[in-house]
Amino acid sequence: MDNKVTLNDQEQARRDKLPKYKELGVDPFGKAYKVTHHVSDIRSLCNKKSAKSLDKMNLIVSVAGRLMSIRRMGKASFVNLQDKTGNIQAYIGIDVVGKKAYEVFRLADLGDIVGLKGRVMMTRTGELTIRVEKYTHLTKCLHPLPEKFHGLTDVEERSRRRYLDLIVNEEPRKVAFARPRIIREIQKFLDSNDFVEVETSILNPILGGASARPFITHHNTLDKDFYLRIATELNLKRLIVGGMERVYEIGRMFRNEGMDASHNPEFTSIEIYQAFSDLRGIGALTEKMIRTVAKNVTGSAIVKYQDKEIDFKSPFRWVSMNDLIKEKTGIDFSKITSFEEAKSLADKYEIHLDKFKNTVGYVMNEFFEELCQDDLIQPTFVYSYPIEVSPLTKKGKDPRFTERFELFVNGRELANAYSELNDPIDQRQRFLDQLKAKELGDEEASDMDVDFIEALEYGMAPTGGVGMGIDRLTMLLTNQAQIREVILFPTMRDK
Repeated sequence: MDNKVTLNDQEQARRDKLPKYKELGVDPFGKAYKVTHHVSDIRSLCNKKSAKSLDKMNLIVSVAGRLMSIRRMGKASFVNLQDKTGNIQAYIGIDVVGKKAYEVFRLADLGDIVGLKGRVMMTRTGELTIRVEKYTHLTKCLHPLPEKFHGLTDVEERSRRRYLDLIVNEEPRKVAFARPRIIREIQKFLDSNDFVEVETSILNPILGGASARPFITHHNTLDKDFYLRIATELNLKRLIVGGMERVYEIGRMFRNEGMDASHNPEFTSIEIYQAFSDLRGIGALTEKMIRTVAKNVTGSAIVKYQDKEIDFKSPFRWVSMNDLIKEKTGIDFSKITSFEEAKSLADKYEIHLDKFKNTVGYVMNEFFEELCQDDLIQPTFVYSYPIEVSPLTKKGKDPRFTERFELFVNGRELANAYSELNDPIDQRQRFLDQLKAKELGDEEASDMDVDFIEALEYGMAPTGGVGMGIDRLTMLLTNQAQIREVILFPTMRDK
């Protein structure tokens, strides 16, 4: 195997400079540097100040970041430095920094990381500028940066080389910093409402908590297969049994399924459980939480998403799945009792059914997903789901339907909630029904979790629970159409 690195002319030229740094007594890969200000700090301190005011202010700063542009003019140069908060211009003159430092600067290339210490001033053209008094080389960049407007635009390549994407593209940097802000705002909201954040296991011996195909791994010491969790639900409900009353967990889930604009096999969700509550209670909490987070992160509870305005400020709509289907087709599934009748309607509307989806409830759910879901642009709680697709949910007044909602925004599911099933006898039968579906070929059906049933037998208070996709919420609040834009290192196909 040939491990020889092939370099182009620019890459070779940068490497040829490495010994020249050492001749000048400079480590090309640098040492620690004391930063006193970030670019945003400087702009905030100097906002709306005149050139005279800045001179009187005599603000001395030490900043560090990448050189994103260099304009050489003999014995003086202008550069643009970028740190995590933004860009600022700097003036470097040989008469100020000295001959040796300027010789080091002459070796600089775009992408190099440097430290600049100097006084903040205003140029004649009105641009805020650092007049550099001390220039410090910190790290050599051995590759030319992509050209700003055309260099790194391919979505696949940007996702593969996210580090480069963050250097040269402003939008992904904004998203990268917005995402943790969104999570912090969620935590602040829930903590202020007396919820406790917990951590539960990622390796699970039993598949459960949702309907999804799992990733399977093997533990050598126990010589036993485990599933990477597809949900945190069952462990969090065990904590409700234990008396913790209000718990939530933000963490990674793993589902061995397809990838598209809104799905990644590894994703982040939050699950929230509140004892002594129900579907309406957890819905009110969810609505208030999303409204609060949107306002605190974006400045408004009405956010722009692609070509639409999403209104999180107004009360969210509540509508039953059956009513939505009736609005679209005139079909009332509450009056359909035979699978044969439901299947004939599915055939009429050209709705494909898997072989194990042989009940009215499954057909009803397929009708909703195929014909109604995409129309739900503004926040909408769709409630009263068929029991067949809700194995962990309390039954409603009509036992064919459950106390469950899914929250839809822009035609996509954002959250899923239940009045949690706390009847262990009913839960055991639901698990048995799931096992039958698995025997018929449903790879997403849950296993029988005997320990969870035993936990319920000790008594779980009436509880409302909700799960929400952090990635999808981030997409909405940062105006991103692809889930890979809000995940720093998404799962990628091979080149």
